[in-house]
Amino acid sequence: MKFVARLLITVGNTLTALGCVGLGLAITGLISIDRFWSGPSSGIRVIGSVAVAGCLLSAAGYGYEEHQIGLKE
Repeated sequence: MKFVARLLITVGNTLTALGCVGLGLAITGLISIDRFWSGPSSGIRVIGSVAVAGCLLSAAGYGYEEHQIGLKE
């Protein structure tokens, strides 16, 4: 199960980094926000959702890892 925690942490951190880079590029105008427009959500919200999802996955992985360490003690 430690593999699952490491996977969640790795994927989460990667998504967080990609979301933050995407937000930075969108704010500076280097990429078009219109490209990410989806229904009623603005493009910046869609890009920000990637970073938020990454944070949640990382938190779940770190939380599970902490829980496993607590069980061993």
